[in-house]
Amino acid sequence: MAKNTVSQVWEIAEPIAEELGLILWDVCFEKEGANYYLRIFIDKEDGVGIEDCVNMSHAMDAPLDEADLIDRQYNLQVSSPGIERKLTRDFHFDYFMGEKVILRLIRPYEGQREFKGVLIDYSEDGAVTIEFDEENTMTAEKKEIAWVKLDDFSF
Repeated sequence: MAKNTVSQVWEIAEPIAEELGLILWDVCFEKEGANYYLRIFIDKEDGVGIEDCVNMSHAMDAPLDEADLIDRQYNLQVSSPGIERKLTRDFHFDYFMGEKVILRLIRPYEGQREFKGVLIDYSEDGAVTIEFDEENTMTAEKKEIAWVKLDDFSF
């Protein structure tokens, strides 16, 4: 259900974000405890403010009600992806190529699960390559990765 809901919400949200001068960063539909949350993450070049979040939230109300995609009660949350944003979509990796990232594996590799380095490659099949220094790199396949996010000390 969530994947289909996410893609449908993305289709509604993307043109609205563009109209407001924003970048649609991500959409998530998740259950936490007894509650469901539809989270829309937005960004823009000079950073997202509370007013941007409020404007996006208000702009989404009527289209979401009209589309009636979600058959249960949920909370809509609009926010910035934050400084340690997760990189999940292809364009995220392209946008932050050459930046410092933290890569967390699902299972430890040589006793370690988290690796910090510079993002130097991302392939169409989801393999991520990070560079530790000029001579040492690591490539992990998408199925091995728990998450990749920006290293907050890179800003």
